[in-house]
Amino acid sequence: MPLTEEFVCTAEDCVLDLFENHYTYDVPDDLDVTDLACPVCGGTDCLEKVSL
Repeated sequence: MPLTEEFVCTAEDCVLDLFENHYTYDVPDDLDVTDLACPVCGGTDCLEKVSL
């Protein structure tokens, strides 16, 4: 099963609190949270990975 990760957006003016990112089987090994952007506000430095 492909990797799934959850992220929170910490930007004060963003209304998104949590989203899941579903990857394909060919996701690069060096992909990091800094490579992603919030789907609502577009911020890149406001995302934090949720660790369960």
